Amino acid sequence: MNLITVIILAAIVVNLAITVYGDHLNLKALRPAPPQEFAALYDARRYRRAQEYLRANTVFGWFSGAFDLMVLLAFWFGGGFVALDGWVRSPARGELFTGMLFIGALLGFKLFLGIPFSLYATFVIEEKFGFNRMTVPTFFADLAKKFILTVLLGGPLLAGILFFFQAAGTDAWWISWLVVTGFMLLLQYVAPTWILPLFNRYTPLEEGELRDAIFQYARSIRFPLENVFLMDGSRRSSKSNAFFTGFGRHRRIVLFDTLVEQLSSAELVGVLAHEMGHYTKKHIFKMMFLGVIQMGVLFFLLSLFISSEMLSEAFFMPQPRLYAGIVFFMILYAPIDLVVSLLVQAVSRRHEFEADRFAAETTGQSSAMADALRKLSASNLSNLTPHPLYVFLHYSHPPVLERVRALALTGSRT
Repeated sequence: MNLITVIILAAIVVNLAITVYGDHLNLKALRPAPPQEFAALYDARRYRRAQEYLRANTVFGWFSGAFDLMVLLAFWFGGGFVALDGWVRSPARGELFTGMLFIGALLGFKLFLGIPFSLYATFVIEEKFGFNRMTVPTFFADLAKKFILTVLLGGPLLAGILFFFQAAGTDAWWISWLVVTGFMLLLQYVAPTWILPLFNRYTPLEEGELRDAIFQYARSIRFPLENVFLMDGSRRSSKSNAFFTGFGRHRRIVLFDTLVEQLSSAELVGVLAHEMGHYTKKHIFKMMFLGVIQMGVLFFLLSLFISSEMLSEAFFMPQPRLYAGIVFFMILYAPIDLVVSLLVQAVSRRHEFEADRFAAETTGQSSAMADALRKLSASNLSNLTPHPLYVFLHYSHPPVLERVRALALTGSRT
């Protein structure tokens, strides 16, 4: 056991302690009655059900997290990485193909172990609380599609990274950074047209009052809107959402069909105004820029550790292998990634407030946006009183109560 081993184990223990403590505080923060702003939407039964949903997911997270940790430690200290390397390594295979097999086997093993937990989350927890509408065939069809996409898209990308680190020497990190950045940008263009329709049906919003209201609002803020799409999210869940994806002519604003069923036209315009606010305020580009910088730092640090004998020794590998170094580095990098993600989430929460304020000011109806948030939180059984530490650790959006109160202040000023 060397210094890197100690660092990784210490980071795992600290992360586990903080996570469990945050969960504990989050459960303690539950209140016997909903906040006044939500009293009209929650009777005693619904509010109790929302709290039970939180408890069920928290306990499930503890079990699934403990299982993942035990598997990692057993595989690590049981010599699993060395055994796998011996199994995939052969004189007939080149280093690149060996690396693909090594990393692919680990990812496939992780995917396989996660299936029972995904099944339980979908068909036990989500089913119990009335959210699940997915069938078992749909579940496995989605799984197969994700696996195929991972192989078709991720396989060549991984092969390229392995090749660059084998052939480009000290230039490998920035070449890999540029390639991955280009790949991320390309996905933004092709995903709305080619990937997302593999999982859901996207149809243009029908002519009518809602469509007219949306396009009238878009014209009022000079937003270049070509179409709004309706997604059949009800095939899998009764939960509701809206999102913005893509660039240029491939840009799409998408409404879940369940969202349209639950909200009025004014509330839906408020939700879309929020999404347009993200685009107008350049939040999407800012977050992508942060992601690109984060990726560059990752590849630079990877170049420093990928051939480290100390890193290989920490995982009982007798000599450094580039492909194994990638896997080992990602385990070592996890604590750094956690800290970075906390900063990114803080920026994201600020962006959400800005988009809410944009929606309230440009529609002149802050109450409509607030009503939409209240209805969505009630239908999705959201936690109305999360603990601040839990929000800091896990939330990319501010708690809904804070958003509603901020909208009320915005409305009072307009």
